[in-house]
Amino acid sequence: MIETASEGTADGPHGHTQEHPTGRRLFGLCMAALGVVYGDIGTSPLYAVRECFTGPHKVDVVASNILGVLSLIFWALVLVVTVKYHVYVLRADNRGEGGIMALMALVRGKVDGRARTAVLWLGLFGAALLYADGVLTPAISVLGAIEGLEVLNPLFGQYVVPFSVVILIGLFFFQSRGTAGIGAIFGPVILVWFSTLALLGIASISRHPSVLAAVDPRHAWRFFADNGVPGFLVLGAVFLVATGGEALYADLGHFGERPIQLDWFCLVGPSLLLNYFGQGALLLSEPQAAQNPFYLLAPEWGRYPLLVLATMAAIIASQAIISGAFSVTRQAVQLGYLPRVAVTHTSESQIGQIYVPAVNWLLMVATIGVVVGFRSSSNVASAYGVALTTTMLITTLLAFVVTRRLWGWSLWLAGTVTATFMVLDLAFFGATMVKVFAGGWFPLAVGAAILLVMTTWQRGRELLAERIQEGIVPLEDFFELMHVEPTTRVPGAAVFMASNPEGTPLALMNNFLHNHTVHERVVLLTIQTEEVPYVDEEKRVTVKPLRDGFVRFIARYGFMESPDVMALLKRQETPLPSLEYTTFILGHETVIAEGGSSLWSWRAILFAFLSRNATRPTAYFNIPSRRVLEIGTQISI
Repeated sequence: MIETASEGTADGPHGHTQEHPTGRRLFGLCMAALGVVYGDIGTSPLYAVRECFTGPHKVDVVASNILGVLSLIFWALVLVVTVKYHVYVLRADNRGEGGIMALMALVRGKVDGRARTAVLWLGLFGAALLYADGVLTPAISVLGAIEGLEVLNPLFGQYVVPFSVVILIGLFFFQSRGTAGIGAIFGPVILVWFSTLALLGIASISRHPSVLAAVDPRHAWRFFADNGVPGFLVLGAVFLVATGGEALYADLGHFGERPIQLDWFCLVGPSLLLNYFGQGALLLSEPQAAQNPFYLLAPEWGRYPLLVLATMAAIIASQAIISGAFSVTRQAVQLGYLPRVAVTHTSESQIGQIYVPAVNWLLMVATIGVVVGFRSSSNVASAYGVALTTTMLITTLLAFVVTRRLWGWSLWLAGTVTATFMVLDLAFFGATMVKVFAGGWFPLAVGAAILLVMTTWQRGRELLAERIQEGIVPLEDFFELMHVEPTTRVPGAAVFMASNPEGTPLALMNNFLHNHTVHERVVLLTIQTEEVPYVDEEKRVTVKPLRDGFVRFIARYGFMESPDVMALLKRQETPLPSLEYTTFILGHETVIAEGGSSLWSWRAILFAFLSRNATRPTAYFNIPSRRVLEIGTQISI
């Protein structure tokens, strides 16, 4: 109703305005980030190496292939996760916010014409695909952990799916506590998890230190030469070690760049590499361990405790993508690509930490459906990675615009860096695309459906704004009408919400035509969303006095902020009589879906459905419902 996007720019040479925590606060953020950001990539050892040797595109468990796969894993973590995301992409933040929607908003204002349209579609499709991975990540992580039951006793295999469903239900019900509470509880657990990964890896490597030769990239080249096309397709399984990259970027605004990087370089990255090399060392001596090299890496007495720890880590693994989905949802709502939804702030000190109930329950239902339908982590792995490789490719393209338009890199430097990452992205993209017919269609279908919703909502809002604009009367004409028609000035103040900062709001005109009354004080309030995450307080409100007791307020919010009308009207620069005697008059547009040349009938019906089910403006904008008067208008699109 009153969200309109306008241009914004990020401050600083790289778009940074974020703080740099130190001391005890930095330590706390590092611990919380462990429990939220790195759960996804931290559980990849449960299934990544196994899929290379037992998956649909497996290779023989021989020494040359083991070293080749380990070399690919090593360089994937170094080049994709470390260099691309931690060193390069994390710098492309939008005033401290990360994720593909924030990146899209950052670069849209720097291009125009067809390039602007391309950026919009790339950003929306990438964001839509993240929801698909929000379904698959919890499924594959929890299944991968619970499948340790089969290693302990083959008879336990029948309980894997039921136990996984129960754990996932508990996980999603726990989300309302927010990432701050979850990080505080699970941070120490994930610290133990990564320490265990490292210790298991070191113990195995010490028995077969020759496995460390895999850091030599020649083993990777030799692997491709020896295995040809099957060797290339193994990249689809190798990519599983890097699937947390986009999620950690989406969680940037929750914790900041420094805690995320410290966690990776000091603990997470080394622990993962040690464990992968440990699994490889085990396979060199026991090729039959390929059925589940992670659990067989542990001594027999330690497998039960490891199962418990892995299950807890799998629960944590889901946090990165789920919290990322919450962030993307709020960004999309504020930028006008999704209808209003209820957003709960879960931390008083970290404004980026939120909970979105509607997204949470939809993800829960879809994730449980995947677990019941696919039934094993190997089957989920066949669908996993398809969406993320596409999103990573889109991120590389958008980051190129940042390097050229914001960082001022030369075309040669920006092109060289982008081309290098594109080669990696396209290699993984090509290897995972063969999964489309083996389940990879699922994330693509989910992404396409969400993209359809986003584009329909965006186009429907544009048409709705056009229809409203057709009925807008210039404010000067309204003032003249007040003096021509019999008009009663009512004591008190009224606030009219208006999507257009010009002209007479429809609710004001309709109220006047029906009741011939106007309050003594009238505020015309427009809320605009800027394409930056946060708006400086000194730029928050513009006050423009008009005539006859009228005043126009224009309030600006970033796409990571939640508008609060009551807090806004209490500011000193927006003086009003006591808010206890202020009436809020809102226009309520009922959309009649007719369809036509501008919007197909079925999309018009979809937009009308979304409009009816959007969160009420009173709740979204924090307006006391007892002091609200809604004036309805039917509008056909």
